[in-house]
Amino acid sequence: MDPHDAIEIARAALVLVLTIAGPMLVAALIVGVAIGLLQALTQVQEMTLTFVPKIIIIGAVLLVSLPMIGHSLATFMDRIADAIIAG
Repeated sequence: MDPHDAIEIARAALVLVLTIAGPMLVAALIVGVAIGLLQALTQVQEMTLTFVPKIIIIGAVLLVSLPMIGHSLATFMDRIADAIIAG
């Protein structure tokens, strides 16, 4: 394995992390902005109002995206296993 292969695997790993975490982060961002806007409009400054909806939405997005996450991780692991076998 030469340095170019190691850099390519590291790049693929970073893209995989972004692919897996991306949907949950985007959902949390959207919910956070919506709750922040609601709090600014109604002047209700309850701290738990921001956390509970984010946790629920992130959990729902995680459940929906689990098949995609499993497929992505399996594909990456196959690629890594092939690289280990090839030497």
